[in-house]
Amino acid sequence: MQLTRYRSYVLPAALLLGVIFHRFCGAAAVASPYIIFTILLLTFCAVDLRKLRPSWMDSWLLLVQFVLGIGGYLLVMSISHNQIIAEGILVGIICPVAAAVAVISTILGADRQRVTTFTIIGNLATAAAAPVIFSFVGVHREIPFLISFWTIFKRIGTMIALPFFTALLLQILLPKVNDRIAGFKGAAFYLWATVLFISLGQTIDFIFLHGKGNLGSILILAASAVVLCVVQFFTGRAIGKRFGDKIAGGQLLFQKNTAVGIWMANTYLHPLASVYCACYSICQNIVNAIQMWIHDRKSS
Repeated sequence: MQLTRYRSYVLPAALLLGVIFHRFCGAAAVASPYIIFTILLLTFCAVDLRKLRPSWMDSWLLLVQFVLGIGGYLLVMSISHNQIIAEGILVGIICPVAAAVAVISTILGADRQRVTTFTIIGNLATAAAAPVIFSFVGVHREIPFLISFWTIFKRIGTMIALPFFTALLLQILLPKVNDRIAGFKGAAFYLWATVLFISLGQTIDFIFLHGKGNLGSILILAASAVVLCVVQFFTGRAIGKRFGDKIAGGQLLFQKNTAVGIWMANTYLHPLASVYCACYSICQNIVNAIQMWIHDRKSS
């Protein structure tokens, strides 16, 4: 109960500490995959995975995600032919929904089952579509499709598959153990704040490392990230409202796995394009911190 009282201050604290200690976050990055696995396991154990069903909202969110990403790329290329900015917008929008999106979404009131379903579908859809898109865009178009597909699928799919099948086996074979684990689902928020501290610190450090001599492009990428973060947030809420869950719609469309976006940009596109994802990470977490503060003030 005491922890809940101070919950709205956790995200701003994580953001501030990430900025202050950004130079030390690289060493802590090795812990992030294990923390994310734990977050997802807690999330998956809290829902009956055998009852997950795709909905039309999932289809609309994916359609908007890929149309907005590809459309943004084509628009920038037609206007300015700036490959870096076009690629930054593309990879920032098509990168998958954040693996830990359920943490904030369910606290804000979204349906856990709906959010969990899209987390799985959204990540797998990006793993399938990204290699096709990068076959026509980027600096490594010579990479064979199957190799590209397997590389991306292995990174994204494994992140989702391991905790998913672990939770599924627990629900089938050891339901009491599953229920005990699900009882700790509230800890996922604080674990996610830890990952946020590490990833934001890496983000800030990344901008320092890659920003020298590219201030103009960085400012445009940063401005684009802010605008499109807001656009995706409200577009997602509008879609979600049509299907009875505007909170889930907003979070699922705008909350991105920017670490995967940065990796895809560095692997397949111009490395500087990943600055968009770095700036987007800061923006989306500020939005989440504001939402948490408003929610907790209304609840108190």
